[in-house]
Amino acid sequence: MNIRPATNNDAEKVKAVVFSVLIEYGLKPDSNTIDKDLDSIEESYFSNDGFFGVVEINNAIVATVGLHKVNLTTCELRKMYSLPSQRGKGLGKSILEFALSKAREIGYTRIILETASPLKEAINLYKKYGFKEYKPEHLSVRCDQAYERDL
Repeated sequence: MNIRPATNNDAEKVKAVVFSVLIEYGLKPDSNTIDKDLDSIEESYFSNDGFFGVVEINNAIVATVGLHKVNLTTCELRKMYSLPSQRGKGLGKSILEFALSKAREIGYTRIILETASPLKEAINLYKKYGFKEYKPEHLSVRCDQAYERDL
């Protein structure tokens, strides 16, 4: 598996993956608020001590993952999605391991994430990797759970 840094040229293909998975799980994409970060991946992620990566197979983006700066020590795992055809092959595990390693490499000591109950497979994966539920001050509109772990 190779995760490459995404560019703004990937934005529409990234949105296609992210939005299709959200819809599959009964969640609503929102380009005006929670998903606006995908309009300018480079500005939203790379210019702010973060990272956004894509996994490609045969020149098609099949999975995504983002790390977004919260503060000097904490980043947020965002937009970790894969197409149905790629699930059950260990890709989620590999992407999560990559994200944890990348977050440490950037210099973060804590990682958080928000998720929604329908994403059961992802929640189970996060728990296997030591994420613990916590209560943030605010949750994104489509999320009903938040998790954290030290790096």
